[in-house]
Amino acid sequence: MTMNTEDKALLERCATMGSSTWSDALDACGIAGVVQGIPRRSGEGTAVGFATTARHEWGSLGDFDRADFAVGRLVAATGPGRVLMVDVGGAAISTFGGIASMAAAGRQATAVVIDGGCRDTDEIRATGLTLASRWATPTTGKTRLKLQAMGERVTIGGIGVKEGDLVVVDDTGIVVVPREKLHKVLAEAERILAVDHTVEEGIRGGKTFAESAADANYIPVKKSSARQDG
Repeated sequence: MTMNTEDKALLERCATMGSSTWSDALDACGIAGVVQGIPRRSGEGTAVGFATTARHEWGSLGDFDRADFAVGRLVAATGPGRVLMVDVGGAAISTFGGIASMAAAGRQATAVVIDGGCRDTDEIRATGLTLASRWATPTTGKTRLKLQAMGERVTIGGIGVKEGDLVVVDDTGIVVVPREKLHKVLAEAERILAVDHTVEEGIRGGKTFAESAADANYIPVKKSSARQDG
């Protein structure tokens, strides 16, 4: 997926907000997009990019040929502005290790997210690559995994992901925004962020949290109705 100037500018806007703001915006738009159970193992800050999808079939040791692992195809699919989303069905089998991560970092990959396993976590952290996985395990994917499809819809942490969807990864979590809903959700996220900033400015100016939140309509104050005795 080659990024045009418009997509690059769009990612720059999206990168100003973390996963919590995006989660609130998804809630406001009635969209499920928070990935469950996949913590970040490596990387810093907020990584934002468009999804590149892959799906692995998994089995026992010796079920597949070593060439079926095809990790080279996964690495080749990474790059700037891309988040590789690998669906391994939650299996505790490593898809990415230190060497693959070094190669992906060399391609300036934005991030890798695996609903499965990774290994060599110290080596991965040394590359600086943002990588999240359900498991950290020494169990290799060689002869246990077979690359089944790329570019198709996958499921990551209970969330359906299509090629080109927006993915946000930080220490708090991972969110996925459907590409066709991105402009709507982005506008809501920017509105929420503006409200957050207003609350923060109020607190820095000496107001209490309750005062700042009420003034910004962050948490509206519920007015109690006066009780009338007849």
